[in-house]
Amino acid sequence: MVDLRATEQSRSPRPTLDRKRVYTSQFNAMARVDSIPPRVMILDTTLRDGEQTPGIALSTDDKVRIAQALDDLGVDVIEAGFPAASIGEQDAARKVASSVSRARVCGLARCNRKDIDRLLDCGLDYVHTFIATSDIHLKHKLKMDREQVKARAVDSIEYAKSHGLTVEFSCEDATRTDLDFLKEMHIAVQGAGVDKINVPDTVGTISPPAMEYLVKELMTVTKVPISIHCHDDFGMAVANSLAAVRQGAQQVHVTVNGLGERAGNAALEETALSLMAFFDIEMSVDTRKIGPTSKLVSRLTGYPIPPNKAIIGDNAFAHESGIHVHGVLGDPSTYEAFGPELVGVQRNIVIGKHTGAHSVKEKLSEYGVDITDDQVAQVVDKIKKLADSGKDVDDAELVALASHIVGQQETRNVRLKEFAVFTGINTTPTAVVSIEVNGEKKTGTSIGIGPVDAAINAIKSVMGNDISLEEYRLSAITGGSDSLCEVSVRVARSGGRKMMSIGKAVGSDIVQTSVDATMEALDRLYCHKKEL
Repeated sequence: MVDLRATEQSRSPRPTLDRKRVYTSQFNAMARVDSIPPRVMILDTTLRDGEQTPGIALSTDDKVRIAQALDDLGVDVIEAGFPAASIGEQDAARKVASSVSRARVCGLARCNRKDIDRLLDCGLDYVHTFIATSDIHLKHKLKMDREQVKARAVDSIEYAKSHGLTVEFSCEDATRTDLDFLKEMHIAVQGAGVDKINVPDTVGTISPPAMEYLVKELMTVTKVPISIHCHDDFGMAVANSLAAVRQGAQQVHVTVNGLGERAGNAALEETALSLMAFFDIEMSVDTRKIGPTSKLVSRLTGYPIPPNKAIIGDNAFAHESGIHVHGVLGDPSTYEAFGPELVGVQRNIVIGKHTGAHSVKEKLSEYGVDITDDQVAQVVDKIKKLADSGKDVDDAELVALASHIVGQQETRNVRLKEFAVFTGINTTPTAVVSIEVNGEKKTGTSIGIGPVDAAINAIKSVMGNDISLEEYRLSAITGGSDSLCEVSVRVARSGGRKMMSIGKAVGSDIVQTSVDATMEALDRLYCHKKEL
């Protein structure tokens, strides 16, 4: 087996898992096999296969931002796109290659010299070239026979190698290709000088046991590193990727958040963490940066992260059940597979019909609300009654409910006196606010990337630089252009013990509603902390 560390990397290891904070089953270690490689490389194809997700079209600037995040995350290879597709793709590939300092950058190319020339024009030194090999594709798409396909692949690889490129080759639809012919292809492309051979499950049609069988068979004739590229049509992309690694695959193709054609590709976050947690494999990915990278990609692509998404979904570390919360607060290993800090996200205590006293007390302590055990019991009783009637209780309502029971008055120590925002085409959004703080009027102005951002920045300029916006949530309540919206914000003040507060407002104007929610949160924060 060729060791990828010798062939491609001499980089220093990146921080990975803190083994003391991983609480996976002991049987994982018992199921390991000798064919698992000591190190696996990650090729991220978010910018290529991920962008093929229906409805996603990334600008060059967006691609550069994602590439830089992936580089910082520690992926080994970034597939920047398909240069032969358009001039825009070529420009993006060129800029991505010049914007990263650590990862290698490759481009996709069909098995023809013209595609490879376009890639060379971008200054790339790594090509991922492919041609279909299944009888289905040969008959219905390429209209070629097996010998023609083999000759085309060999010619393209030899051409790319003659230009000094690192070459990764894929037999497209490999998992539906005749095994003997697939082996012939592997032998032929190795003779042409290929550096890696990728095995794509192009339509997501294989099962994990079958993947193990296939890779084990291919390893008998393959002397260069085998890579794996799985699609999620049956929900098996990550499982199939792990199965391939069990039999010796040394590189896995992934996308952030599992983006990709149809049902998507193997998710980077699930694949990387599973490889490390279950197989104890060395990788260059810094898991602590997975959460922020996932959120960046979600924001730039416009594809929300499902709440129940493994590893990075909002519910991945959310606990509502009183029994679970009590256990997690005592020792996270009771109801978590690993600590949220390992992937750069936070634990969340959720208030609902299964909530217990520990949940309420812990959640209120985040907002600086001190409450007795008897008062906690009253809050829990009210929450359960509301939940049984179908009403969700969010943090803002919980704080208001507790304040009412404790007897705290909703005094307005922080009041918005004046507010204006200016925005338009070719105009930098600018906001001016006047705020009365304990009877003293203060005025501030600021700019932002949009009117809401400008308004909140202006408020922060008045209230102090130690005020930070921790969370902003916007949702539409009704339909139409005059829809009512609901805004919830979470703000914090650093210094000593970090204090947090939350505010919520409903209105027809997004900017004004955002300002109202922020002011409510600041007023509550001011009540907890007598000086700002």
